[in-house]
Amino acid sequence: MSSLLAAAVLGYLLGSIPFGLLLTRLAGLGDIRQIGSGNIGATNVLRTGSKSAAALTLLLDLAKGWAAVIVAKSWGADAALVAAVGVIVGHMYPIWLGFRGGKGAATALGVLLALAWPVALAAALVWLVTALIFRYSSLAALAAAVGSAVLAPLLVDGPTAAVIAGIALLIILRHHANIRRLIAGSESRISLTKG
Repeated sequence: MSSLLAAAVLGYLLGSIPFGLLLTRLAGLGDIRQIGSGNIGATNVLRTGSKSAAALTLLLDLAKGWAAVIVAKSWGADAALVAAVGVIVGHMYPIWLGFRGGKGAATALGVLLALAWPVALAAALVWLVTALIFRYSSLAALAAAVGSAVLAPLLVDGPTAAVIAGIALLIILRHHANIRRLIAGSESRISLTKG
């Protein structure tokens, strides 16, 4: 039981590191929470005009998801699954930011890479194709989340598939405002013309 608690704490603390906020401040780009959607993730960092800051945010958010699972794997398969959930919850609801964090897509990809890399590759492909066709990051994240939940039972064991489905559900719930904007036709499109 202690290893599961340690995995949960490790995952949450790693997940709650707000790389988007830290990087934009270090780069002199201001408080990312006051820009665009106010989200701390890579898509909103891109709205500052800095592709490099956005790319680094994406990479570090992905890395923390991967690292949480990889470290916890040394404590057992159950610990890895607990850490997977913990790191997503930490990213979405970081204690340091009043529990107002990111949407979890990049961190979830890191988790998938550590838990089931074929699912991660499929999810990344779904994200890329959806983003290129429709130019909505949020729609791409939602499609990737659903795709990973559907594919996981075919490639991994039951508990791992259940955790992947749970993470997908969390991502969908965190995108509730985006879903409303997509339906209303007012969602912001991805722009790669700045910076």
